[in-house]
Amino acid sequence: MRYKSYTPGVSQSAMDFISGWFEARNLDPIQYKGAGPHGELTSLVVRVGSGGGPKILLHGHVDVVPGDEWQFEPQEEDGELYGRGVYDMKGALAAMMYAIHDLNEVGCDCTVELLVVPDEEHEYDGPTGAEILIGNGHVGDFLITGEPTDFHVGTQAKGVLDLRITLLGKSAHGSRPWLGKNAVLLAYEHFRRVGELPFATERSELFPYPSINLARIIGGDVINRVPDRCTYDLDIRYLPNQDPREIVRQIRSIELPAEVEVLFSREPTYVSRRNPYVKALREVAARHFHGNPVGVGRHGASDIVYFQRAGVPGVEFGPIGGGHHGPREYVVTDSLETYRQMLVQFIQILGSNGKQH
Repeated sequence: MRYKSYTPGVSQSAMDFISGWFEARNLDPIQYKGAGPHGELTSLVVRVGSGGGPKILLHGHVDVVPGDEWQFEPQEEDGELYGRGVYDMKGALAAMMYAIHDLNEVGCDCTVELLVVPDEEHEYDGPTGAEILIGNGHVGDFLITGEPTDFHVGTQAKGVLDLRITLLGKSAHGSRPWLGKNAVLLAYEHFRRVGELPFATERSELFPYPSINLARIIGGDVINRVPDRCTYDLDIRYLPNQDPREIVRQIRSIELPAEVEVLFSREPTYVSRRNPYVKALREVAARHFHGNPVGVGRHGASDIVYFQRAGVPGVEFGPIGGGHHGPREYVVTDSLETYRQMLVQFIQILGSNGKQH
């Protein structure tokens, strides 16, 4: 947690620490360079197991979003561990590391690979760490990424559609705003109308609505002039049953002088709750979960999308906590040990089932 891994250099230092941790336990990571802004970041793989049975992938990322200095000094209060990245997802990653060590000690009748990447939170030009690992053959029958889920099994995730919308107005002297057309006010009105479009109120089985975030706005230059141009960036997380092209069409249909540019798009992820690996994971989670660890929808995106493209089904499944990307990010300390045990038990169940067959 003390690694301020929101910059490429420190992310690499954290990756080097993880590699050294495994080497000290006689587990030799396979390392691949190529991720990051200049291809300098390393992704790694640690493999354990018999080489037979199903092949299970555990996935974690070491990078975090930026935080204040004090957030990188972990603090524990009343059974909760606070700090940047502890919930998303260094806590889960640490538990996965220990689970791999446990499985190596006790043996397992499956093949298990831990995949660790340095760039899940950040978009760089070129291939991601996940894509590099997939390109080198690190695919399998099922993937678990340790994104925060409070022991629920995340079987769906929304898609991502990032738009840049530019409103064009008319400049005038600030003392006579009625002679101009304020582009900042037009942008506000445009965003208000986006929320009234049909796509914004649709729902699906696991989601009550898509997510619409006005992430950034830039408009105006000097204080004594009516701004004639305003740009805002819109981060839309759309539902698995929605078509991003239709969303863009609806937004472009708003009758205001706007230019709409698609910055980024990523498809939703989905795995059936009837998938046998999902059922096995829910069985394990139910042993420790106070309630029903049903398949749930996840509002955020993850690296699962790259594995889905390669034909590997995956779920988000992580420990208990809250506040990720916020000032009071925390994880329930005891849930990390429980999470470690869950992963080991899940692998052991799959090995036992394989023996029965």
